[in-house]
Amino acid sequence: MTECPGHFGHIELAKPVFHVGFLVKTMKVLRCVCFFCSKLLVDSNNPKIKDILAKSKGQPKKRLTHVYDLCKGKNICEGGEEMDNKFGVEQPEGDEDLTKEKGHGGCGRYQPRIRRSGLELYAEWKHVNEDSQEKKILLSPERVHEIFKRISDEECFVLGMEPRYARPEWMIVTVLPVPPLSVRPAVVMQGSARNQDDLTHKLADIVKINNQLRRNEQNGAAAHVIAEDVKLLQFHVATMVDNELPGLPRAMQKSGRPLKSLKQRLKGKEGRVRGNLMGKRVDFSARTVITPDPNLSIDQVGVPRSIAANMTFAEIVTPFNIDRLQELVRRGNSQYPGAKYIIRDNGDRIDLRFHPKPSDLHLQTGYKVERHMCDGDIVIFNRQPTLHKMSMMGHRVRILPWSTFRLNLSVTTPYNADFDGDEMNLHLPQSLETRAEIQELAMVPRMIVTPQSNRPVMGIVQDTLTAVRKFTKRDVFLERGEVMNLLMFLSTWDGKVPQPAILKPRPLWTGKQIFSLIIPGHINCIRTHSTHPDDEDSGPYKHISPGDTKVVVENGELIMGILCKKSLGTSAGSLVHISYLEMGHDITRLFYSNIQTVINNWLLIEGHTIGIGDSIADSKTYQDIQNTIKKAKQDVIEVIEKAHNNELEPTPGNTLRQTFENQVNRILNDARDKTGSSAQKSLSEYNNFKSMVVSGAKGSKINISQVIAVVGQQNVEGKRIPFGFKHRTLPHFIKDDYGPESRGFVENSYLAGLTPTEFFFHAMGGREGLIDTAVKTAETGYIQRRLIKSMESVMVKYDATVRNSINQVVQLRYGEDGLAGESVEFQNLATLKPSNKAFEKKFRFDYTNERALRRTLQEDLVKDVLSNFSILFSNQSQL
Repeated sequence: MTECPGHFGHIELAKPVFHVGFLVKTMKVLRCVCFFCSKLLVDSNNPKIKDILAKSKGQPKKRLTHVYDLCKGKNICEGGEEMDNKFGVEQPEGDEDLTKEKGHGGCGRYQPRIRRSGLELYAEWKHVNEDSQEKKILLSPERVHEIFKRISDEECFVLGMEPRYARPEWMIVTVLPVPPLSVRPAVVMQGSARNQDDLTHKLADIVKINNQLRRNEQNGAAAHVIAEDVKLLQFHVATMVDNELPGLPRAMQKSGRPLKSLKQRLKGKEGRVRGNLMGKRVDFSARTVITPDPNLSIDQVGVPRSIAANMTFAEIVTPFNIDRLQELVRRGNSQYPGAKYIIRDNGDRIDLRFHPKPSDLHLQTGYKVERHMCDGDIVIFNRQPTLHKMSMMGHRVRILPWSTFRLNLSVTTPYNADFDGDEMNLHLPQSLETRAEIQELAMVPRMIVTPQSNRPVMGIVQDTLTAVRKFTKRDVFLERGEVMNLLMFLSTWDGKVPQPAILKPRPLWTGKQIFSLIIPGHINCIRTHSTHPDDEDSGPYKHISPGDTKVVVENGELIMGILCKKSLGTSAGSLVHISYLEMGHDITRLFYSNIQTVINNWLLIEGHTIGIGDSIADSKTYQDIQNTIKKAKQDVIEVIEKAHNNELEPTPGNTLRQTFENQVNRILNDARDKTGSSAQKSLSEYNNFKSMVVSGAKGSKINISQVIAVVGQQNVEGKRIPFGFKHRTLPHFIKDDYGPESRGFVENSYLAGLTPTEFFFHAMGGREGLIDTAVKTAETGYIQRRLIKSMESVMVKYDATVRNSINQVVQLRYGEDGLAGESVEFQNLATLKPSNKAFEKKFRFDYTNERALRRTLQEDLVKDVLSNFSILFSNQSQL
């Protein structure tokens, strides 16, 4: 009984009713056929009809639209000579008589206009005879049913319906299907009370009114009573299908809650299709808050023990794992690691939670043991919204104490995750095939480079990035003990300590030397630091940078340069990118892990913090800042006076007010930039704020200037703060004050603290930012959904063409070139830029010049080339 899908019943309605889903189509068909004789208003031999049939082959909806457009202008049924008075209103002739007539064979009568009001249709006549008083009549479903029944099969086809499967009278409901109980299950409440489904309530109403209507008909009740009953039956049938019809009251439960109709069950995000079929809730999944753990590898995920003890993987018993699985079965479900179920080869399932003595159960080859999740299991980790393929990646499980998922910091970028309360989902695959697919396609190291923009999608971030910049500076030296300790954290270390850079008075190693041990071998890379001056690219400093801002890595060794976000971040051509392309994903995974473990442990020794001292400039700088703000205020006052004295000239294309606002904005923004740059210049190289900004780990120059110098102008909708009260922004200012303070210029820094009015203006700007973010999220989300739905069937087929679900070719090769995006890299073509002379000087190879040969080739090759050249020369002279 529990597995029965249910069987439909039916209710035979006492009177036909309109189907609310077909009401518009019913009206269209009514307007295309004669109200009296049911003939098509346009002759089927009409050349336009033949043209429509030819053009709309396989498109019945289009056919109906074209025929409707052709018929809606006709207000008379075109009849033959003797047809005019043949048909009465109440008793039109049958189809057999009509077929005997010549030509179109219509009745020649005026056609009413079909109007709709709620769930009712009306027929209105414009041109009526003097003896006829009928101008507007209610069209009962019964009457429409009669009209539709008389439409011939040939004309059905012209109207876009296949008569074998879709006759027009079938759009009128005469028998109502009753869905089985599995569609409308009753909810058992506390105790024995049962709450029936909304559909059940609706069906009960329909049965009740249907029986009442049948009784009234049999008892010969008044016509208006029967009409009211039909109206009520129509309402109940319509609201069972759709309870959100415009112009109709909602069908309610006793509590006042609108009933959930069939349409509401299907449509929308929470409906049957999108909510239960296209996407559904799943088993073998877990969700909790995420927290950082730099000691994990990028492809690991820390899983709480409580989750691991609840999730299972079905492992097949083989001779190789039988002892291990037997031990897990013996431990049962109450201990971790253990097992939950045994599935015998005949399909019997033993629940170890309720087994009195699991140790008595003996496994055999072929059994399945649903064991607890353990270290090394492959899982899919996901953060919503899932916007690109890197939002679902494969990780290796690492069981850890406490109750959060632990995540390596570098992986937060593709997930767009942070640790301010974000939650993530974990899915444990249930078959070895799925596990193999994840390992070969979706593991984190394989997703380091994105095919979207041919660059890494994860890099070194946060404190590790700040520390790497500090670690690779020229003045960082480490003693023997520190070096030994750090090298123990390096998983790829071969046991050899490099020669110290300084031997006397005591051996010291540089940070660059230790970092060279982290870099995988055979990597060559030239990058620049974020503060690298452009004028150093040519001239005397072309090959060596005084500020150590040129990064050179040769054969896996850091020769010079300070590393920052440009070298270790997500930019194309970074050290991480080259490691991935040259050494593969697995070596790059180790590279990420080694950087973090070694550098973070050095940071424990070195330390990094931000105190009040980092946000205070010297007194001279503060004086400069005050003078700059004072001058800016004075300049604004001068512009206001100019405007008052009609001395301000409007700039081309702007009004006087726009010109005034532009000038004031320019003055105030210049003041902000000037104070900001003077504040930054005052900070020493060792300022911790500055080191974070320069390394690219956090913050920007604007953040520093706002903390130390001036917060600056607050804007709402791209303009200064508007007058909210009458001619002023707040009650604290005088009317018509266009000065900087009253219009949202915050002259204090965050360190100094904002005045109440400044704080209010700052909050106005902040609120606008929040609203803007919320609106943009909704808009971009909907755009992305539409794009995905339109392109979800597009895929690369086995002949390398890109096709959609109906086999149309979208591209002959993926991306027009057939290249894998993650393997594409940017190349500088050194042969394109130089002049012919410079090109020849750089690339010409003179094999007669022994000195030049010795510069480029090894000794044995030089001898070979010279001897071959002498043989060639002697042969040519003999010729």
